Amino acid sequence: MAIFNLTINGKKHQVDVAPETPVLWVLRDHANLVGTKFGCGIGQCGACTIHIDGVATRSCSLPVSGAADKKITTIEGLSENANHPLQEAWIEHDVPQCGYCQAGQIMNAASLLKNNPNPTDSDIDAAMNGNICRCGTYVRIKAAIKTAAEKMS
Repeated sequence: MAIFNLTINGKKHQVDVAPETPVLWVLRDHANLVGTKFGCGIGQCGACTIHIDGVATRSCSLPVSGAADKKITTIEGLSENANHPLQEAWIEHDVPQCGYCQAGQIMNAASLLKNNPNPTDSDIDAAMNGNICRCGTYVRIKAAIKTAAEKMS
């Protein structure tokens, strides 16, 4: 066990966990932030996507030792009142069906729009590749990203 100082959604947290503990489990079990979901456990599905220093990162495969002293943002920290343009566009386009992957989808899309505020269809396809939606709402996801990009410009 070791003590790690984390900044999660702008708040300081200190956790005493094994260095190899995935950030996902620190978020869910120690910080009580359950918006980030466990999907595959090997970083392939994207359900666990968060931001580490503003970069979309799979939290299920990142050990807490790799996140210490970095800025962690989860879906709960994307906006105070769930009013980020992406969250609003997700609702407007009725994106979620089961909703399980949506936090990871939104966090990945937020990273895309931060780096590319006016993405083309192929930019969106490339950036979102690897975020799997079992319900197949990819057309609505792309539309929501485009709507959010327009609102943010």
